[in-house]
Amino acid sequence: MSNTEKNPSTSAGTRITSLKDMTPEQTADAIKNIAKNIRESSYKMREAVKAIRQSGAIDELTEAVREATIAARDTAREISDTAKDMRERGVIRETINAAEEVNVAARETARTVRETVSRKERSELGSPEVAERPSGRTRTRETPTL
Repeated sequence: MSNTEKNPSTSAGTRITSLKDMTPEQTADAIKNIAKNIRESSYKMREAVKAIRQSGAIDELTEAVREATIAARDTAREISDTAKDMRERGVIRETINAAEEVNVAARETARTVRETVSRKERSELGSPEVAERPSGRTRTRETPTL
């Protein structure tokens, strides 16, 4: 690819290797081409902005962002108000207390079941085959059948 193809601001057919190699006429032509490209680009940008504004796209985008922001604000307020209400009515504290009570009841139930199973095993075996575990729980040793 030649320098002319790479840099559209240079005159067609002019190959510029460095600024010091340019003649005053070439420098003037390059500046004119740059100015022309700036004017063309500015015109294209103005036309694009005008078309976007006339299409209503900017207004539509702005309105959509506004609606999303309002919805997020309203949702955050609703969540905050609900949390405050639940705290004031004691719902959160009651929920925590109920969960703690369920935990205690579950532990007591598990302990009762373990004790019941242990007693049943001891009464069924009625022999020294029952060994005490270090944890306080009992375990039945099975004797191999020959």
